[in-house]
Amino acid sequence: MKTTRSELLDIIYRFYPRGVQQIMRIYVPPNEPVYEDTEEHRRLVEAANRGRAEYPTWKAMIHRLGDRYSLQNESLSLFAGGIEPAYSGRIWLIDETALSFHVSLLGPYYGIHLPGIPEEEPVAREVAREIEATYPGYQPIPPELGNEVVPDVELDGVMMGEATIYVCLFSIVWTWVDP
Repeated sequence: MKTTRSELLDIIYRFYPRGVQQIMRIYVPPNEPVYEDTEEHRRLVEAANRGRAEYPTWKAMIHRLGDRYSLQNESLSLFAGGIEPAYSGRIWLIDETALSFHVSLLGPYYGIHLPGIPEEEPVAREVAREIEATYPGYQPIPPELGNEVVPDVELDGVMMGEATIYVCLFSIVWTWVDP
């Protein structure tokens, strides 16, 4: 099944309102809506809550991968009440170079962010197999779609017109690996 841009944007717009900046209530006039008042934000909070409830599945997968690789779990902020759209992890390949991988809590998608070195290929294949076995039906988002900018949403730490499909579905953690 081929993933389409339209399908991904439909998911994003369920969790991120169009044209609403993520600023604190104290900075807007009275009776002016803020991001936290929106139905989309409520859905994102619910997705993060599901992620906390289903964390044992992610943790088991992380442990399996951690038995083979030097791994860092980037999803611990969920336990602190974070509102993350995905589970995220990082595998250190060489020196200060890592690939990151993400499993969205918003839809049946995952992504593997590659740093662009030869050592990444066998690890990326193994991570993809592990994700697909752990999360049946999940599929990768192709780079030609994932790198597209979503022009009318703003996320915490990402200004309006700068968030990509990857960042919307996997969080700002997606940008922590430089290809």
